[in-house]
This record gives sequence, C-alpha cells and structure tokens, in this order.
Amino acid sequence: MTATATTSSPVLITAAVMEQAATLAADLYRPLWTGSSGEQSTGETVARHLEAAADLLDETGWIRTWAVGAGQLGPVEDGASTKAMLRQLIDYIREEDDPGKPLTAVTAVDRIAGPEYGDGDTREIAQEVLNLLVQAATDHPTARFGAWAERQHRTHAEITVMFTAGALFARTYGPKPPAAG
Repeated sequence: MTATATTSSPVLITAAVMEQAATLAADLYRPLWTGSSGEQSTGETVARHLEAAADLLDETGWIRTWAVGAGQLGPVEDGASTKAMLRQLIDYIREEDDPGKPLTAVTAVDRIAGPEYGDGDTREIAQEVLNLLVQAATDHPTARFGAWAERQHRTHAEITVMFTAGALFARTYGPKPPAAG
C-alpha cells in the first residue's frame, strides 16, 4: 500500500495510518461495515460512495464551512400573507439546495446517499471510515472528520486526499462482495 498525498497538501495517509485506522475499527461499539439497516455493506460500495463525494466536490466546488450568507431567511414583514411567507420560504430552500452551489465535505458525503452511488448505510460507514482515518492521522481518539474538514487552513486538495484514502481503506479492509455462482 502506498502513501496518498498531493504536492499541495500536507495531509499524508501512509500504510501505517491505514493500519492504525483498521485497529481502531476493531474497537468500535458495532461492526464498522454494518449500517443502521442492520445489513453489511461491501468495501467497494463504501469506496464508490467516497469517490462520488469527491467527484461531486470537484463539480460543484468545495467550501470549508457552511455560512449564512445572501440566502439568509429574513424576517417576515408584518401583515404578510400566508402565500407570501410560503413563497419566501420556498425561495430560500431553492437557493440553499442549488445543485451548483459549493458544498462542504460532509454535505457532499450526505448528498451521495440518494443517487446511484450510495445509500444511508454507505453514507454512515463512509463517515465512520473518514473519522477513523482522521483519528489515526492525528493520533487523537475522539477526532472527527467533520471538524477536521472545517479547520481554517484546510484545503480542497486535503479533502480529496482524505476521500481517496477512505476509498482505498474501504477496498483494502472492507468486506468483499459475495462470489458469483
């Protein structure tokens, strides 16, 4: 297994970090590869989820944190009709759900849970894989990917490295699909 890094990123996920993450996975309160549905996901399906999340960030753009901006839901005018209030709310939701709007890393992982590349279980497992990698890379037992991804100095390249490492981890340590036959 080789190290995963980019020239612009100080994040380095080595074979030792992957092995440490696998050791941490063995100590989880529930099996890593079984989601809330109670069914096991393969390493390949989790890897595809993470790769699709990275692709989504490349398409839409990455933003470190979600911030209330121009699309902030403003106060409702006194005497506004129900129709006007609903229109304001729908416009706000449309703007916030704009498919071309940059996403945070966590939002990208969440958004993939609906299309062909993932589901609720693969989303949950992918997030846990990312948590384990961050814990192993930082040597901090309670580190979480979401907080790590939002650090002020974080870059899109570092997020991509982590998603790529997560996909490699899933393919290496995750369950294989059942043999055909």
